[in-house]
Amino acid sequence: MSACGRAALCLLFLLSLNQTLLCVTAGKILVWPAEFSHWLNMKIIIDELITRGHSLTIVTHSATPSVMTEQSPGYNVEIIQVPHSKKDVIDNFDNLLKHWTYDLPNTNKIQAFLKLTELIGSMLENNEVLCRELFAREDLLEKWRKERFDVLLTDPTLACGELLAQKLNLPFINSLRFSFASVIERLCGQLPTPPSYVPAVGMGYTDHMDFPQRVKNMLFIFLLDMTYNLMAKLKWDQLATEVMGKPTTLCDTIGKADIWLIRTYWDFEYPRPLLPNFKFVGGLHCKPAKPLPKEMEDFVQSSGDNGIVVFSLGSMIKNLTKERANTIASALGQIPQKVLWRYIGEKPEALASNTRLYDWIPQNDLLGHPKTKAFITHGGTNGIYEAIYHGVPMVGLPLFADQPDNINHMKTKGAAVMLDFNKIETNDLKQAVNDVINNPFYKESMMRLSRIHHDQPMKPLDQAVFWIEFVMRNKGAKHLRVEAHNLTWYQYHCLDVAAFLLSVIALVVFIFVKTCTWPFRKCFRKTPAKSKKE
Repeated sequence: MSACGRAALCLLFLLSLNQTLLCVTAGKILVWPAEFSHWLNMKIIIDELITRGHSLTIVTHSATPSVMTEQSPGYNVEIIQVPHSKKDVIDNFDNLLKHWTYDLPNTNKIQAFLKLTELIGSMLENNEVLCRELFAREDLLEKWRKERFDVLLTDPTLACGELLAQKLNLPFINSLRFSFASVIERLCGQLPTPPSYVPAVGMGYTDHMDFPQRVKNMLFIFLLDMTYNLMAKLKWDQLATEVMGKPTTLCDTIGKADIWLIRTYWDFEYPRPLLPNFKFVGGLHCKPAKPLPKEMEDFVQSSGDNGIVVFSLGSMIKNLTKERANTIASALGQIPQKVLWRYIGEKPEALASNTRLYDWIPQNDLLGHPKTKAFITHGGTNGIYEAIYHGVPMVGLPLFADQPDNINHMKTKGAAVMLDFNKIETNDLKQAVNDVINNPFYKESMMRLSRIHHDQPMKPLDQAVFWIEFVMRNKGAKHLRVEAHNLTWYQYHCLDVAAFLLSVIALVVFIFVKTCTWPFRKCFRKTPAKSKKE
């Protein structure tokens, strides 16, 4: 056989070997995703799992506004019918966003809090309805048992994925940025959170807190834990008990997760203790920039040496008040850079010629463009990580949820300027953009974070997929879960040990005092008797 023939034979052998290995390692994964940006992050992982030969089944509901429900060559979709509509879900979220953005900072705090509670309660009600409809489908549950899935991938911000995993006796993996104020990670995942230097999400503190801040941080964490435990006990624990057929709490069920994929990294987080089954995968969606569409590239190139500013408040902000839009447009019109603004709404009257509006922009590709000087953002985790990936300093206009905390992290690390969306004036935004662009401190700080992000032994997406496959190969990862899950709260804090040691110390002191005072008491008793005799 000729050399070419032998080479071709070897190549065929390697290809066949690769296919054999692919068949051996491919598995079956059940997915319980959340909505909006949470789905986008999980979709990245799903697509990568598909390319590696795995078979995926996605469980969603008939009112989903974001999960792709059409069948794909890579995955199957199972749709749970619910009584509410897609419009109901979007309206609930829009109302929550509007209230959090505009009403909460400007109305009576008690009224605003009650309204916020009502809106969140409505969303939780839909979640509970979905859970009950899911577990009413015995036909689907039996079908999934027969399919013998290897693992379940879920986002705990939409409850019931963990219950589904327990019902099907599957190992499962949580994927999230963080839960509300990190309550789920702290209480259910047993993640150590010393309030002395780990700031609660929403407080706006750093890991350097003075005494009053530590007092407020500790009280805030205590209040949040009490609120979550009360809410879980009144609503979710009863449902969990019904589903499992035995006394069960939702938090204990969530805590059974084999791996937690956390969508941040040390380029963003303050140093803190982690557990072996908590893995950072921040920026898993980031990738090198691709060429821009010709019309957009021409506009970018027309900026000359001044460069461009990319501006986006995310996919959920469809409109701004007329006053806010004109304030922003006026500020952008006074900077020398060209501005690409993702904006869906009425064109601002103050819009200048250097600013162009787009219904959609290729944000990652724009941030990776060499002419990009700054990024004006609401502070979503996806956008922040794209900016870190490409080394673009930011001006933050946080609106709600985790966004103020995200921007505050970047401000603390010297990579962003943070402004109050409801209070900014034209000059505030103009000055912030000019500072971020012209002060080298911000660019240098962001480039340092970018170097940290890229200096990892494994890419974030590969890390996420590795741990999913690790759980599949090993039928779980219980060996990485700490024993704290099996301790009571007083055992975890060693209060029983402290009580025992204090009891021993008290007993020793008591015996010592009694022993030392006995001779004195004896002498004291004899003296009066002697005097009387005399």
